[in-house]
Amino acid sequence: MENSSNLTSLPEEETQNGENAPQSTAKLPSAFSSRPVRPAIQTQSEKYAPLDWSSFFDQEDDVSIPDSDNVFHVYKAGTEGPVVFCLHGGGYSGLSFALSASKIKEKARVVAVDLRGHGKSYTENDLDLSIETLCNDVLAILKTMYGDSPPAIVLVGHSMGGSIAVHVAAKKVVPSLAGLIVVDVVEGTAMASLIHMQKILSNRMQHFSTIEKAIEWSVKGGSLRNIESARVSIPSTLRYDDSRKCYTHLARLEETEQYWRSWYEGLSEKFLSCPVPKLLLLAGTDRLDRTLTIGQMQGKFQMVVVRHTGHAIQEDVPDEFANLILNFISRNRIGPHGIEIPGIRRPSSTEPLELK
Repeated sequence: MENSSNLTSLPEEETQNGENAPQSTAKLPSAFSSRPVRPAIQTQSEKYAPLDWSSFFDQEDDVSIPDSDNVFHVYKAGTEGPVVFCLHGGGYSGLSFALSASKIKEKARVVAVDLRGHGKSYTENDLDLSIETLCNDVLAILKTMYGDSPPAIVLVGHSMGGSIAVHVAAKKVVPSLAGLIVVDVVEGTAMASLIHMQKILSNRMQHFSTIEKAIEWSVKGGSLRNIESARVSIPSTLRYDDSRKCYTHLARLEETEQYWRSWYEGLSEKFLSCPVPKLLLLAGTDRLDRTLTIGQMQGKFQMVVVRHTGHAIQEDVPDEFANLILNFISRNRIGPHGIEIPGIRRPSSTEPLELK
């Protein structure tokens, strides 16, 4: 046992005879003697600096369509499982699926397309956004990429891309189609909002001095709620205007009004008619129209309302979005060659894709 005489007394401690014990001359360190370590403060330009696609996708590629001058840019991720084929909304790009792709690729392959008039794709007529042309584009890309033996395809479409996905699925010409996921678009709400679209497009900020300013505007303006996703996706939606020496929106949506109605008219019935497992992701319950409400009550499709998000669900909550996609694939037993029935080995499809 140690001798207590070797222990230093506390300043407040008294000796047995009532006298104060001599205080230690060693100065105790103060909690305020050094500055706490603080994270470096980001400047506005650093906070909204662009991020490269390669941190999320494995590769990018150009798909040249035979017998045409059309070249579609695609981003790819993953090596196994079914192909989650992603179609973005009007004014977005394939990179709107970047953050979610980095998680989906752990269990499935991801292909995200820059649609006609968007991103890095180039076509003979970038303003022809008729639903027939857009559907034929998707079928041509699938045919060029996979030939007559495509792997299992799960079509995922956001907004305008959702309407394209439904129309493609409803044609029933993709023999390996195994699932359909539509993100935040239903006929009733879409048709009602068309009369306001030109005003919405004209009221948005048109010109940006830097890409960082465009990213900041998209976040502070509320169109996107995830800064990291905006830093990846927004640069691909811009083009540099030499005459004005600034950046502006790449997609000229305001010049395509003649096609808007065709995207959404009859969409609910077409969605219900698609003979594959279906999932509808919505940012709010008020967006269901009567046809879909009845169909949902009859169990014709699964519906999930994703809370605390805006229109671009895949960008605002990419991890939750990725989990929903992977759960859909797992629940419906979608393997690399289609729906997998326990105990039965399903061969890959050899039926040709038809362009109609």
